[in-house]
Amino acid sequence: MDPEHEVKETVYQVMVEGQLDRSWSGWFSGMTISFQDGVSTMTGPITDQSALRGLLSKIWDLNLTLISIARVEPGENI
Repeated sequence: MDPEHEVKETVYQVMVEGQLDRSWSGWFSGMTISFQDGVSTMTGPITDQSALRGLLSKIWDLNLTLISIARVEPGENI
């Protein structure tokens, strides 16, 4: 593949209030889901801004409280 046309995925970490079951990972585009101290954290690659918008729409549709969203380096925990 031509390096100029490679799709680079950006890793995001999204925190929402409450506990999401890990089985929801597939519905959230395969993001890894963890839970600690009343907060669920979803971490994983998102290909572009429209995919990010889709993820945020799912959070909205579930009436989840968004705590934070951050772009992170792969393997980094914030």
